[in-house]
Amino acid sequence: MLGVLKQIRLEINGKRNPQRAKVNASFFKTGKGEYGEGDQFVGLTVPESRNIAKQFNLLSFDSISVLLQSPVHEERLIALLILVHNFQKTKDQNERKNIFDFYWKNARKINNWDLVDLSADKIVGAYLFDNDENNGKSNDKRREVNSDKKNNKNNYKNDKKMLFTLAKSNNLWERRIAIVSTFYFIKNDQFEDALKISSLLLHDDHDLIHKAVGWMLREIGKRDQNVEEVFLKKHYRTMPRTMLRYAIERFDEGKRKQYLRK
Repeated sequence: MLGVLKQIRLEINGKRNPQRAKVNASFFKTGKGEYGEGDQFVGLTVPESRNIAKQFNLLSFDSISVLLQSPVHEERLIALLILVHNFQKTKDQNERKNIFDFYWKNARKINNWDLVDLSADKIVGAYLFDNDENNGKSNDKRREVNSDKKNNKNNYKNDKKMLFTLAKSNNLWERRIAIVSTFYFIKNDQFEDALKISSLLLHDDHDLIHKAVGWMLREIGKRDQNVEEVFLKKHYRTMPRTMLRYAIERFDEGKRKQYLRK
């Protein structure tokens, strides 16, 4: 394990960019009292991190866990990109469940908005969608995995209810995971859970949640603007302005002005 981790860190160090690292440290709010306090950057781009993840995609869960505990942002990102790559590559439902369970257990280590946004819908959202008996899908492998729920010693929920639990968490990143995970549902034209979780987070006190909720509402609007507007007409007067601005970003100027007039 240590040998592989050393190789990964050599790859990372070989692509260090101190200037970009400094910019990223500021952009991701790593100062004292900020949401990313203590996060360390070495200056890799996302494509560079993704290439390293593909190169080391056979990394064990134990080694991935070590990377997720690293103070170096790019190491945590690479760990998550490995999980996403492996989840999307495999068709084995048990392997997918193992990745989902691992992600769920390590949710609090996914502790910056880009880490959430590059992984939550692709693992949590995809897994919950594929294992939802109400989504019209039906295959023997999924039912076989679902039959083990009662014997799940980890006591993790394998249904969408877990997102509502996360949405009520005191942890900022768990709340962001909850709403961003619904992006997968939205991309499959299922809006109900995203709207319900948006309602739960409507008066959250953090702008990163305001932005995420507004983003998901905007994505709903891309697919069905009427659905988005039903929600907005009910809540636009009381929702945070940042959330509203994100939600109506694609509306024509006249309609945006109407919503921005309280």
